[in-house]
Amino acid sequence: MMLYLRLAWRNIWRHRRRTLIVVLSIGFTMGLLMFYDGLIAGFEDAIYGNAIKVLGGNIQIHAIGYQDKSAQTPLLPLADDQAVLKAVLAQPEVAAAGRRINTGGLASNNEGSFAVQITGIEPDKELPVNLIAQHVSAGRFLSGEDQDVAYIGKGLATAMGASVGDRFTLAGKATHNQMRQRTMTVVGIFDLGMTDLEKQTIYISLAEAQDLYGLSGQSTEVAISLKHIGGEFAVMDALKPSLTGYELTSWQTNFPELESAINTKGASMAMFGVIMMVIIGIGILNLLLMAVYERTREIGLLGALGLRPGQISLLFILEGAMMGLLGAGIGVVLGLLMNLALGSVGMDFSAFTSMTAYMALVSGKVYPTLGLEKLGSHVIMVVIITVLASLYPAWTASHTEPATALHYV
Repeated sequence: MMLYLRLAWRNIWRHRRRTLIVVLSIGFTMGLLMFYDGLIAGFEDAIYGNAIKVLGGNIQIHAIGYQDKSAQTPLLPLADDQAVLKAVLAQPEVAAAGRRINTGGLASNNEGSFAVQITGIEPDKELPVNLIAQHVSAGRFLSGEDQDVAYIGKGLATAMGASVGDRFTLAGKATHNQMRQRTMTVVGIFDLGMTDLEKQTIYISLAEAQDLYGLSGQSTEVAISLKHIGGEFAVMDALKPSLTGYELTSWQTNFPELESAINTKGASMAMFGVIMMVIIGIGILNLLLMAVYERTREIGLLGALGLRPGQISLLFILEGAMMGLLGAGIGVVLGLLMNLALGSVGMDFSAFTSMTAYMALVSGKVYPTLGLEKLGSHVIMVVIITVLASLYPAWTASHTEPATALHYV
């Protein structure tokens, strides 16, 4: 085998210019794929990661039976939520966790009544990880001691014609499906640039929600924020042995449309990479076909010396595979250099935040990762396509008659 490898390596450098063009083309394509992977991963952190923070964290923990009635937002209190918090915060991948109470209700004033989701939160635990808490456009965010005050979105404030200091009636569903209402003062308004989401949710302090909805000292949910997307199932598996009396769900279960968007992006990326590598494969096919015709007498000599057709085919296949591996190596270096450079300074997408609803979650710059997420599959794809491109030239070479080839001019 070493003889074939040496011969193949020598042969691909017989025409340095052609080989360099193909190898650099493969490298440039591989570098672009790595750059695209890094950029998409950066977008996932900037858009999907932020969306997950807005929608309630990577993982939610509820009492048994909650998921069967989740459409009605049941007020099922967690047994020993402090013990749940302790177990959660012991996981190294957890960035933050906080208790919540969720219920449905109505916000009413002179402008009308608006259906809303009422969420009682622990403000000090939400502030570091909740984008809604960090995007105060007027007034202030909640504090743990707040009573009879609410934090609302700009979309709802506009619909109600309300501003900081204005009062409105908040009615919500308490335990046993009772409705309780209280007059609230707008303490702050948040602005995410997503009007529909801003109209749907009102935040109050957890202490206020416990008092208002008959859950003294209790909560109905523990919302968990992780340091990175993708670690949800590992953290859930680690928690299940110690949290046997609870339901653990991830954002993939609670928001399947968001997971579908990420998977669609991944499929588009894979198709994009295959198309680019097929184009490069055509270049390798052309290069090796030309090598077959230029080396006709050499092929005849190899056959006359006793090399079987399969051995001659192997030689050409190794040449294609070597060019693929060499190009992939150059591409990895190129991709790492691009992602390292852009990852340190970021790419400013603030001008495009108004294009779609989720683009509003990009807070200025996107920082690409190193692009190593799919490196193995990309390298395998490069080698497979280059080998496939080598098959026809290899077949042509192996079926050349030695006697005819030796008299080729």
